[in-house]
Amino acid sequence: MPWHTAYASAGLFSGDTTFVLGASGHIAGVINPPAKNKSNYWADGVSGADAEKWLSSARSVPGSWWPNWTGWLEQQGGPKVPPRTLLGDEKYRSIEPAPGRYVKARADSGMGPSVRDP
Repeated sequence: MPWHTAYASAGLFSGDTTFVLGASGHIAGVINPPAKNKSNYWADGVSGADAEKWLSSARSVPGSWWPNWTGWLEQQGGPKVPPRTLLGDEKYRSIEPAPGRYVKARADSGMGPSVRDP
């Protein structure tokens, strides 16, 4: 989606909103881990209806937006709890150990739609 549209969508939410603009597309922004330090993002611009005003007032931050997002998530979440050691219960039984055979299956193995299907 064009970034101006993404910025406008932030105005549709109630309460406090935070808009962060990555310098790369969604694929590069997701697959490049923060340690690669391959990109930058903009944050902390002046909120309002004008996306260009936000961008001109935002600060450019070198590196990945992941640490920024992780910090935001930590503020929104509750206390950390240890992960469950056993999965499933009486109603929803575990089918097989993780990661599951679907993870190891080739796309054309018959376990689901193939990228070659019309």
